[in-house]
Amino acid sequence: MKQPAEPRSRRKLPARYAAVIMPLTLSVLMTFVVSAIATLKSLGPTPAFIATWPAAWAISWVVAFPTLLAVLPLVRRIVALVVETPRPN
Repeated sequence: MKQPAEPRSRRKLPARYAAVIMPLTLSVLMTFVVSAIATLKSLGPTPAFIATWPAAWAISWVVAFPTLLAVLPLVRRIVALVVETPRPN
């Protein structure tokens, strides 16, 4: 009888890539939603929306990703000023 194959574990990127992967993922998701809402509000649910939205998303992502990379250190500092750091147990 053939035994079930063990699930293959996916290789993960090293932790040092988190500083780029997080803003990359955030910029993709945020621009996807925001550009869809803005384009839908502007054009309505028409065939023009489907034709226009990918370009609108691409342009917004090209701006958003480098912006996130640039402002993330500042945002972390602002958050550190506003949010209490956890106390060690």
